[in-house]
Amino acid sequence: MPTLDLQHSLLRYIQSLNESEHSPVTWSDWLPAMGCPVEGNDNEVVEVEVFPDRPDLLSHESLARAARTFSEGKILNASIPIEPSGLEMTVDSTLREVRPVVLAAVVRGVDTGGDETGVEAFIQSLMDHQEKLHLTLGRKRALSSIGVHDLAAVTGPFRVLTVPETYSFIPLMMEEKMSIKQILEEHPKGVDYAHLMEDIDAYPVILDANDDILSFPPIINGDHTTVSNSTKDFLIDVTGWDMRSCEACLMLVCLSLHERGGKVESVKVTSHSGEEKHTPRGDSVRHRIPERLITKILGLELSTEEIGRALHRMGGSLIESRTVTDGANNPEKWADCVIGEKEHIVEMPRWRSDIMHPIDIVEDIAIGFGYQNLPDRLSEVHLDAVPLSSSHLHRRIRSSLRSLGIQETQGLTLSNERDQFQRVGWEPAGEVAKISNPISVEHTILRQSILPSLLTLLSSNRHHELPQRVYELSDVVRDAANCPRVAWACAEVGGGFSAAKGVAQALLRDLGTGIDAVSLEPAEGGPWISGRGAKVMFEGAEIGSFGEISPGVLEEFGLRSPVNAGEFDVERLNRLASDPIL
Repeated sequence: MPTLDLQHSLLRYIQSLNESEHSPVTWSDWLPAMGCPVEGNDNEVVEVEVFPDRPDLLSHESLARAARTFSEGKILNASIPIEPSGLEMTVDSTLREVRPVVLAAVVRGVDTGGDETGVEAFIQSLMDHQEKLHLTLGRKRALSSIGVHDLAAVTGPFRVLTVPETYSFIPLMMEEKMSIKQILEEHPKGVDYAHLMEDIDAYPVILDANDDILSFPPIINGDHTTVSNSTKDFLIDVTGWDMRSCEACLMLVCLSLHERGGKVESVKVTSHSGEEKHTPRGDSVRHRIPERLITKILGLELSTEEIGRALHRMGGSLIESRTVTDGANNPEKWADCVIGEKEHIVEMPRWRSDIMHPIDIVEDIAIGFGYQNLPDRLSEVHLDAVPLSSSHLHRRIRSSLRSLGIQETQGLTLSNERDQFQRVGWEPAGEVAKISNPISVEHTILRQSILPSLLTLLSSNRHHELPQRVYELSDVVRDAANCPRVAWACAEVGGGFSAAKGVAQALLRDLGTGIDAVSLEPAEGGPWISGRGAKVMFEGAEIGSFGEISPGVLEEFGLRSPVNAGEFDVERLNRLASDPIL
């Protein structure tokens, strides 16, 4: 969860309150109440933790705006005025398969600070805000990426098109031209985000009327559009794959600059499909909230005035309260508006991208009303839990293995090709789910089998006394789908193939079937000693295998004691024992 160092607008705001007619307030009065834990502070800096469900609080300016409404109850408009800039941006049809969502905005007359120190702090704050949005809403630029440019350095109209890897320009932080290919291989940002450009042979760029490059999204901006100490007018572009993420990023950057006195203007964007629209939109969004949802969740009946005050503290407004005359009319669903009941029409800012359901409005009402003011009583909502259809089988498997003195463990889903395949002699079973940007050579794929994880666990505990008997019932990933499997491994003297077969027999017996219901075939390959491994077959399909681990595999994992083990496919076990003993 990102943290925010508040050194400028927010601290000035607190100081202005303390010097005014208001009662003295401090960050400790309202930041925790807003859901922003304070990590630390001194006379100059307050470090605040912002939870992922409130990306609108990731800049100094937007948090200061939220603080004004929350601490004072001051009513601020849930929308911001936006006028047309007269600028246009045309998106080429080739962007459809490369980076289809393209948005833009202009903000003029931004107060960037009173002196050089203030301007530099503003620029750093703007860059930090941009990167926090990339990390959260943008999912490390995969869903959306932001470009901020000095409007005075570019000339409209603008074009977004694709170019080959030989196309060159001077990227940010460089003095010489670099080709697209060189940027992806040599530039620090290119190296970090090259994986977003895999499997394409044409790359997106934004050009102005002079064919000067503004940006190579989502990698790097052009050098000549860099925001400087003299910049007062800004052009913002946002590109990506997810419209909701892109719209939220654009609005939040514009909001921060608007809070510094900037005038937000829209850009006419013609999409790759020929659709024309002006971005961004500054109007608020309306929501319908059934009163019974508020009452049921919060446990008390709030008056219209109390709901209105709570919403004002959260930056929204209550438009009207009325009797429902239309809607889904399903009383079984709490969020549905039932005809004849009371509902509240609420306006919330468009930059509140976290609001996706009426329950999110109820949460805002609770925060605005104050959790400390809610009644201190147990929930009256009673919901009967219904077990999953698979839970009986899983419970029976666990009970069987525990009765054999085998201890349950839980390992990581992440693994690597060497452990999963090379060390144990198994071939990949279908498509392997690879991690696109692994941070460790030990965690490069999602595992396809559980047994290698158990062998690694035994290896880590080889300095403890024997016997060591462990099992795991969990999901693996094969062909991009979760597959439940169960595996066991027993490091003990005198075990061998017979011990492994005994575990398999006991497991099948406890599931309500037996070893006679299946057929055994020699297991060729894999981790087993030749002639001491068996495949369990049912109706022509392999359920799993068991046996004695070969010395070569034991050596790979650094094990010196004999190990007998096995692994079963739980879904195929379920077909064999479709009605396990309860």
